[in-house]
Amino acid sequence: MNNIDLSDYKLSESEGIFTYKNLNTTIGFVRFNINGEVEYIFVNPIFRKKGFAKKLLSLVKKKIGKKLIFQKPISPLGLKLLKSLDKNA
Repeated sequence: MNNIDLSDYKLSESEGIFTYKNLNTTIGFVRFNINGEVEYIFVNPIFRKKGFAKKLLSLVKKKIGKKLIFQKPISPLGLKLLKSLDKNA
């Protein structure tokens, strides 16, 4: 997660959404609510496995200050992300 050079990306925040973009495309975004529920997370396939999902979730956790709750349904890729987060907790 620390190997991402975030200077190349713009982080924007609106009510309940963090979004990473570069000049060409949306890298990824996460939608959440004040209860700490992650409603949706997406990372552009080109940018997957580079730590963006973990970075987005850490921003949510820092903002909310609570343990994150993932709403169902969770995709197989989402389950892998949850397992990797549990290992790093």
